Amino acid sequence: MKLRSHLPKLSLIAFAALLIPAKAQASAGVVLEPNDFVGISFWLISMALVASTAFFFLETQRVSGKWKTSLTVSGLVTLVAAVHYFYMREVWVTTHDTPTVYRYIDWLITVPLLMVEFFLILSAITKVPVGVFWRLLIGTLVMLVGGYVGEAGYVPALPAFIVGMLGWAYILFEIFFGEASRINAHQSPPAVKTAFNLMRLIVTFGWAIYPIGYFVGYLTGMSHDDSMKGLNIVYNLADVLNKIAFGVIIWAAAVNETDAHAK
Repeated sequence: MKLRSHLPKLSLIAFAALLIPAKAQASAGVVLEPNDFVGISFWLISMALVASTAFFFLETQRVSGKWKTSLTVSGLVTLVAAVHYFYMREVWVTTHDTPTVYRYIDWLITVPLLMVEFFLILSAITKVPVGVFWRLLIGTLVMLVGGYVGEAGYVPALPAFIVGMLGWAYILFEIFFGEASRINAHQSPPAVKTAFNLMRLIVTFGWAIYPIGYFVGYLTGMSHDDSMKGLNIVYNLADVLNKIAFGVIIWAAAVNETDAHAK
């Protein structure tokens, strides 16, 4: 009931934050061109993220207590991403250049939260060593720092790409062969096992889209304009899968587990 009573305030704060860049864009006289497919993708995804946020927060009232934190974190992921997408779309529509800083600020917040979800869904059914959380967090930071220093031009793109890939490989090892995987295999009920397995498939195949975007943007030798268009479309599509679909998987597991215990 406490969360329900605070939802109107959360909504007002969220939408106030979202409207700030929209107002700045309108006052600058910048409009979205009908043939700007990258800009259109920013708009579509920002709206999808807002809708997902509302859905995840409202659905916390439907699931049992042990799942509320996981579903709330899913809503926070999409909320943070939505706010950043409003700013990123303004940067793109105004400059037609990639909003690297905003994108990495977004990822620096949302990607660790996505990794926390593995820890949270296992914690909902058993005691999980805190080392699982820290190993996933370290892998995430290595991946993000490697990507950022390459995209921002602090180091050559290829070595930074390799460092980022090593961080991703470390995460994959933990969720497929590490302690988190063993806990899931031996202690999780069917709904949690299904969610865990689908989540790690997203981290495997969904996250593989990001290196493709990085490669298109910095390692193909295309013109700057073409490479930035390709990079942003790929990154935007990846965020839909890796943030919204990730949360939907957790929501489905929470609902199934709650309904099973209610019978």
